[in-house]
Amino acid sequence: MIRKLLVANRGEIARRVFATCRTLGVQTVAVHADADADAPFVAEADQAVRLPGNTPAETYLRIELILDAARKAGADAVHPGYGFLAENAEFAAAVTDAGLTWVGPPAKAIAAMGDKMAAKALLADAGVPMLPTWTDADEITDFPVLVKASAGGGGRGMRVIRDAAGLAEAVASARREAAAAFGDGTVFIERYVERGRHVEVQIFGDSHGAVVALGERDCSIQRRHQKIVEEAPAVLPADVRQRLHAAAVAAGRAVDYVGAGTVEFLLAPTGDFFFLEMNTRLQVEHPVTEAVTGLDLVRLQLLVAEGEPLPVAATPPADGHAIEVRLCAEDPGQGFRPATGTLHRFAVPGVAGGFVPTKGLRLDSGVVDGSAVGVHYDSMLAKLVAWAPTRAEAVRALAGALARAELHGVATNRDLLVRVLRSRDFGAAEIDTGFLDRHDEVFAPLLPADQLPLAALAAALASAAARRAAATVLAGLPSGWRNVPAFPQVTRYVGPDGEIEVRYRLDRTGGLAEWSSVPPLAACGTTAGSGEAADGPAAGEPSTVKLVTVTQGRVVLDVDDVRRVFRVHRVGSEVFVDGPDGAASLAELPRFPLPTAEVAAGSLLAPLPGAVTRVHVEVGQRVAAGELLLTLEAMKLEHPVLAPADGVVAELPVPAGGQVDTGAVLAVVNSEEDPR
Repeated sequence: MIRKLLVANRGEIARRVFATCRTLGVQTVAVHADADADAPFVAEADQAVRLPGNTPAETYLRIELILDAARKAGADAVHPGYGFLAENAEFAAAVTDAGLTWVGPPAKAIAAMGDKMAAKALLADAGVPMLPTWTDADEITDFPVLVKASAGGGGRGMRVIRDAAGLAEAVASARREAAAAFGDGTVFIERYVERGRHVEVQIFGDSHGAVVALGERDCSIQRRHQKIVEEAPAVLPADVRQRLHAAAVAAGRAVDYVGAGTVEFLLAPTGDFFFLEMNTRLQVEHPVTEAVTGLDLVRLQLLVAEGEPLPVAATPPADGHAIEVRLCAEDPGQGFRPATGTLHRFAVPGVAGGFVPTKGLRLDSGVVDGSAVGVHYDSMLAKLVAWAPTRAEAVRALAGALARAELHGVATNRDLLVRVLRSRDFGAAEIDTGFLDRHDEVFAPLLPADQLPLAALAAALASAAARRAAATVLAGLPSGWRNVPAFPQVTRYVGPDGEIEVRYRLDRTGGLAEWSSVPPLAACGTTAGSGEAADGPAAGEPSTVKLVTVTQGRVVLDVDDVRRVFRVHRVGSEVFVDGPDGAASLAELPRFPLPTAEVAAGSLLAPLPGAVTRVHVEVGQRVAAGELLLTLEAMKLEHPVLAPADGVVAELPVPAGGQVDTGAVLAVVNSEEDPR
């Protein structure tokens, strides 16, 4: 039996495996890069071993370092988690050669499925349906097609190409991204199916010859070909479900599969489906399968690794419905640009448990309050899962918990996820992999623009209350009290769309005498930004705002006789406001700002730390708006830097291979009107 398990991974998947180990009495060992030294998964392990460095290539991808860590800690088994070395046949073989128990499929099965072209040929012989596939781009005459990385998964290296003009660059870019993520830049090309659904089957095999399908998941809501919403069971006709399960089991039997695996299919609108790939590991989205089957898949992995037979002989019936969302540190409105910083608060209401099968709301998180989100690893912060007796109930519960969550300090995709869940088409299960491309409305923030001044007012009132609470002299006087109360207090913030100025005056009882904002509330579709009644307000527009109560963390406003509660959290000059309609992140501006260095017009700044991988233009070159200038790599993804307008490249201060910090000047493009 396994006595001490090393998890060769990080973040929430390490915490997930540790949770099951605790219930089974198995000791745990974490390995960690320097950047993860204070991470929650390190603190939760019984022992931890440092991997010197920060980048994956220096740490989590070093087989010899991980095996040495297992030796130092006295581990007798290794669990690879997902990502990094999880689907590396060389790693699996090295673990078993070292006399350790490998918690995963045999190296032979990993190798067979790791070469995706060879896997297609093998499984086609087993009767699994396939898409037309090419390795030579010159052979392609029909579009659209999809460029894919042969090694790894997670959407990295994938590109949809709709005409021949962009094919060569897409192949080259996919190779670079795949090499950076998986150490293998091999790519292939297959036909792209419009309006296809991504449906996958969870299979499990044991060393006694059993291979069982444990149900399917629909993972069609994707960005950059990476899943962000997953659910089980998929909404499918019974005959399609039966055929999918049979094809997945056939794939597992073809490679004598042992352990947890996922066979992924593309389901066409006709009901036909085609093999995409087989992931020889535990999937990110495995909690939804656990929720509807009641099975702990990590426990099954450990039992199978110990040589035990599977405790289930057939597909268990699905109990209710489960939906999972991936909460990521990124800005969907900026092309899903990854975000970095300190997560000042991470709180989701109503969570029933985490990391093990749970009814209700389950949170599997790699972060806690105060966690630092850096550039070295994937942007996923957590997975939130809702189980309910019906799909509609699960959707509503998950959207509600997400909307009420307090996520402060780092931009996230929370608002996008809530809007997807609350959309009519998602509610009707009318989904496919192009969902986000057709639904621009889901990219809008939850907080309407006309409510932002109220959030800023709440922030200003809470800050004033905090100052009065900390006052050592005349603390009992209301904030801003004056003998001649003619002048309002003024607070300025930087919000998502620019500066917001709030002016307010309190009366001698501490009530809100009047207030206004710039831009005014009226400019956002309401009447006046004032506490005084207006002449004949339009229907639905607030005419009065009254202050009910205020503390430094909570402000209650009465807006047109409707009470609204705002939760306010201040960290330095940053103020985070969570209200009934959405959240706002504001930065308070100093009353007397210091002079700062002026950035040259036309400067393109690095949105986050990273490395310039390629420079596509030269100084003096004329470029068109939207033309690719250079490529920045961060969080294991490539981010294009495009010309903002027609002009001439004036400066390229960072060469290919150069490292940059947030705010660094990457290029300067002088406009046609300003040819300096």
